[in-house]
Amino acid sequence: MKTLIFRDGNLMPALGLGTWKAKGKELKSAVKTAIRVGYRHIDTAAVYGNEEVIGEALAEIFEEGTIQRKDLFITTKLWNDSHHPDHVIPALTTSMKKLGLNYLDLYLIHWPVAFRHGTAMPSHIEDYVPLSEIPSEVTWAQMEEAKKLGLAKHIGVSNFSVKKLNSLMQRCGEMPEVNQIELHPLLQQNTLRDFCKEHHILLMAYSPLGSGDRHASMKAADEPNLFELPIVKTIADKHGVHPAQVLIAWHICMGVCVIPKSTTPKNIESNFKAAQLKLDAEDMAQLGQLDRNYRYVTGTFFESPEKGYSNVFDE
Repeated sequence: MKTLIFRDGNLMPALGLGTWKAKGKELKSAVKTAIRVGYRHIDTAAVYGNEEVIGEALAEIFEEGTIQRKDLFITTKLWNDSHHPDHVIPALTTSMKKLGLNYLDLYLIHWPVAFRHGTAMPSHIEDYVPLSEIPSEVTWAQMEEAKKLGLAKHIGVSNFSVKKLNSLMQRCGEMPEVNQIELHPLLQQNTLRDFCKEHHILLMAYSPLGSGDRHASMKAADEPNLFELPIVKTIADKHGVHPAQVLIAWHICMGVCVIPKSTTPKNIESNFKAAQLKLDAEDMAQLGQLDRNYRYVTGTFFESPEKGYSNVFDE
């Protein structure tokens, strides 16, 4: 498996299993299948509500004796209701307990948005905490503390724009090591990618296949299907692979960690094989022409101008 290198020389697998919206026995089986196929990176989050199931799967894998804790890279995320300094480390330790782990490989601030403690999803404006009350650097200071305590080997953010990273950079002791963002040929985020490269922030891509299974309320009526893009299909035919493999390989070729989600054994294995697909310069050039700044996950569901959240993805 290809890897990406952190500033301290540690490695992160360039391909992981995403688990958003995956639940129960289906997820448990998927995690075990993925690890047996060869995945060594599992991505989850507190808000996904599936850390305990993943923890059960990991425990059963460890019990088999072939895979040890040190062989795996586990990522989870701080939810928006735990940004207050008093809540960051307790939220992290709760996630560790659910996962059955004594440390995390990577812990991320999930969104640059703060909710009142105990709020899973806001239903009223008062569910938001003003940005001025809990600025990102206050939360980040506790992320740094968690790393110092050995609770997380690496720390980072998710859905942070250049503007937000720049702001944090002026006020933090250590820059984020990772920024997890939506990334695919229709949303190439070149400015953000260049900024992160300059500051040695690794990128992790969510929704690399277009997140077709997300709730209908989050979908546009005419949204594009990445698998049906003519250039993607042509390149897939050229290499004799599925379009999903082209999309996954595109990320890895750019030095981006990618976390496609699947609970289907056949697709889990197919996605894993994409790491070995070598796209040539012509392939990459053609895919580079597809950028149209199109988001599948728009972030508008978290906009609350009155509380300081007018545009989650502001640059």
